[in-house]
Amino acid sequence: MTEIRFYGEGLAGFTRTEPLPGRFIVLEGTDGVGRSTQIALLREWIESKGYAVRSTGLKRSELAGRGIKEAMRGHTLGLLTANLFYATDMVDRLEKVIIPALRAGFVVLTDRYIYSIIARALVRGVDPTWIRDIFGFALIPDAVFYLHADLPHLIPRVLNARGFDYWESGMDFLPYRDYYDAFVEYQTRLLAQFDAIAEEYSFCHIDATQSIRHVFQKLTAEIEKVLADMRPISPHEAQKELDEAQAQSLPTKRKSV
Repeated sequence: MTEIRFYGEGLAGFTRTEPLPGRFIVLEGTDGVGRSTQIALLREWIESKGYAVRSTGLKRSELAGRGIKEAMRGHTLGLLTANLFYATDMVDRLEKVIIPALRAGFVVLTDRYIYSIIARALVRGVDPTWIRDIFGFALIPDAVFYLHADLPHLIPRVLNARGFDYWESGMDFLPYRDYYDAFVEYQTRLLAQFDAIAEEYSFCHIDATQSIRHVFQKLTAEIEKVLADMRPISPHEAQKELDEAQAQSLPTKRKSV
């Protein structure tokens, strides 16, 4: 079961103290390490074992996801606004997606969590205490797997996938005009922050320079331990439990941003 533990004060209005029957699993790491691929493989594997699975990730909330994407396309996000926007996205997904699914007995797979946001903020010079306090509402996961690859492996992967991205190259704050130079500098700083955060929060380290198959095998071996005492649930029962859990979720009425 997922224990009710938060990194700070927790969610406003959330009073439940008994554990949630689901499991909360996070995959973290920089761009190019294969998180999305592994999430898809893990979802199929976990479902084949009889568990209901819900997956989510950054910028996917109904409340703030579209607004973040539009602001990023226009390169209009200021540092303070960006972090508060991401916090809004996170709290909305916790209330509307993650906690209801855990309450219904789902395995929740999350492609990045608060750690990516904190790492990006620290690289850009945000006060470490402030950014951690912002995410004091975050539920502590059952397991966090840090997919790590060094820069020589990341560069060809990113180039072969889609090329260098404005934000993932740090072009919003670095003085470089060349995307390659900016990417190398930004990812070097980001990897250093991720390594420190991985130690701070006791992540399970996975070598993402290996093949997709090898990484998947390492992940499944570790996740089997997380699921060891969890009861499988049929799709029909899972959906019924989820409908009831969502009906009991925090009574917030919001419009999309």
